[in-house]
Amino acid sequence: MKQQIFLSSPKQVSFGLLALRVAFGCFMMVHGLQKVMGFSTISEGFPDPLGMGHQLSLVCAIATEVGCSILLILGLGTRVAVLGLAFTMFVALFLVHGSDPWKVKELAAVYLATYAVIFITGPGKLSLDQKLFGKNELNEKEAVGQA
Repeated sequence: MKQQIFLSSPKQVSFGLLALRVAFGCFMMVHGLQKVMGFSTISEGFPDPLGMGHQLSLVCAIATEVGCSILLILGLGTRVAVLGLAFTMFVALFLVHGSDPWKVKELAAVYLATYAVIFITGPGKLSLDQKLFGKNELNEKEAVGQA
């Protein structure tokens, strides 16, 4: 009984990672879609912390927040997708909001920490990465038997 309370099965870990990917992918996608909807209004005043120009900075933010979020939700190219998302949150946290009070930059820090966890753990078994690039049990047993 104690094991069931304190330890997770591989299936529970996979469902947990799926829930984390889908939740944070959807949360961030909303940010990107809001930027798409207000593009003409916010493009001239959008922060340009990397010196690329306001519009290009906005386009890059939208591409990352929407495109990488879709990949994250699907679990496709997950580690590459979270690198882009983490970079965007790093820029938001330390460059755009660096001198702001904690309550302004807290959300970017939460996203950055979450993306770091997903990068470390990978997408889990319930992902397209696992389906396309993972080894199934039969292949693993054959590899062990041949070694």
